[in-house]
Amino acid sequence: MRKLKLQIQMTVDGYIAGLKGEMDFMAWNWDDELKQYVKNITEPVDCIILGRKLAEGFIPYWGSVAANPDDPEFTAGKKFTNTHKVVFTKTLDKSEWDNTVLAKGNLVDEITKLKKQDGNDIIAYGGATFVSALIKQGLIDEFHLFINPVAIGDGMTIFKELDSKQYLTLVKATSFDCGIVVLNYELKRKET
Repeated sequence: MRKLKLQIQMTVDGYIAGLKGEMDFMAWNWDDELKQYVKNITEPVDCIILGRKLAEGFIPYWGSVAANPDDPEFTAGKKFTNTHKVVFTKTLDKSEWDNTVLAKGNLVDEITKLKKQDGNDIIAYGGATFVSALIKQGLIDEFHLFINPVAIGDGMTIFKELDSKQYLTLVKATSFDCGIVVLNYELKRKET
């Protein structure tokens, strides 16, 4: 079965955005090692899942990067643009983006279907609401939490919707020169 990975940036105190969605805390002075880390987790991915709100900025942004061979992120732009995307939405009726389909059904059912399909890993990108729903349902298999060296005191979190404990196993913790520490966890599944 395919694995669903989450890559997300957050603050030391666990927020992925400020109360109004501000993301100005993120460190972008990434060194080559951090860029390689991202490449290593995204290279085996052949499906990206997104919430609708993030998709509306993410897909056009990476499309513009992929259209400009002089952009330093050109290779990443091509990867994100050419990879099959599934956008979870309750409001859109049709996809306006190439290589993208909409998922309008039950989240657990839709993700389970994707995981059972042939293919490589799946990666999730999204805002607090979408990611919180994935976590609450135990759908994330592998977490890549990019902890930025800043605390903001209050904001949007991805773990507040949990109604029971989820145990995680630390795979690896990696620090980078820009101050980001990536915590890589796997969800500890109950033995059946």
